Amino acid sequence: MRVLRRGDGGPAVAEVRSTLAAIGLLPQPNGSGSNGSGQLFDEAVEQAVRAFQQQRGLITDGVVGPTTYRALRDATYQLGARPLAYLVSAPVSGDDVLHLQVRLLELGYDAGRPNGVFGAQTEVALRSFQRDWGITVDGICGAETVRSLRQLSPRASGGRPVLLREQERVRRAGPRLRGKRIVIDPGHGGTDPGVCVAGVREADLLWDLARRLEGRMMATGMEALLSRGQDTCPDESERAHFANDEGADLFLSLHCDANSSPLAQGVASFHFGTVHGTTSTLGETMAGFIQRELAVRTGMLDCRTHPKTWDILRLTRCPAVRVEIGYLTNTEDRERLVDPSFRDVVAEGILIAVKRLYLLGVGDQPTGTFTFADVLAHELVGKAE
Repeated sequence: MRVLRRGDGGPAVAEVRSTLAAIGLLPQPNGSGSNGSGQLFDEAVEQAVRAFQQQRGLITDGVVGPTTYRALRDATYQLGARPLAYLVSAPVSGDDVLHLQVRLLELGYDAGRPNGVFGAQTEVALRSFQRDWGITVDGICGAETVRSLRQLSPRASGGRPVLLREQERVRRAGPRLRGKRIVIDPGHGGTDPGVCVAGVREADLLWDLARRLEGRMMATGMEALLSRGQDTCPDESERAHFANDEGADLFLSLHCDANSSPLAQGVASFHFGTVHGTTSTLGETMAGFIQRELAVRTGMLDCRTHPKTWDILRLTRCPAVRVEIGYLTNTEDRERLVDPSFRDVVAEGILIAVKRLYLLGVGDQPTGTFTFADVLAHELVGKAE
């Protein structure tokens, strides 16, 4: 689709204005748009788009690109307004799917992470609900199913069923890293170099960092998979689907940042989370571990963790984290990142964070004190046992 920004006009802008009005971020049109103002992307529309993006965990740039347009479309769907079903080739998404997933979870059915995408796990949960409550078992959420969903009281109230299920999966996986399958996702690549400053290309730095992390993970017995080749650049959905197809236990996306201000610097981590309060609990935990390890080990400014609904986080079935490791537009951060020994420190910090996730607090050590040698020794003892 065409990217829309301030100053643009036409029917596509009119559609965006109408959607923003429908969800309460712009006044309803008064019918006096004969002068063309109803098709103009003006300051009011830009501010409304920014407000919507902030609510939805998107990049707050005031521009309507494919991701923002998809989120605007999804926000217009209410549960019961259309039938919902699992379509392999074109998955259905929207707020109505999110509400269905949350409702099934409340009733005790494992619909997976509530991410607003109708996938196979949502269909299985829906069929189980239909079977248990004596309605047509077709895996389609139509009028009959919606009525039943609304009539029943939640079985799981005041708890976090997704959290409990995710924690149980990690507990069963055990504290050892051996056998864990991790997808490492170096951002950009191929014809997309990412941020380029003073001859330094983001894609090249991330490829090198990913290979360093891959080597350390393989040394501990993990199966580390790269989401792209050195000369390729899959889009976010392709990277997420790769992780799903490979049955990944974790997905780690590596990036550097840029800002118009040369003073912007630091490290930040992102996990899946929505305005409705749903989140990938293990993704949030993993983001926290990575953030603390890197801030302590590198001395970079701690820009904390944040929930986002980016496709790279939303579409992965396993816990996923995106890490923005410094700003290439900041001289200090850039000088650190071009130093291979600094990238070794970052790789070790991320590895230690992964180890912490599976330790579940047992035999843990203070942030910044675990070393790669400690992890190797721990894994060798576990292998011997």
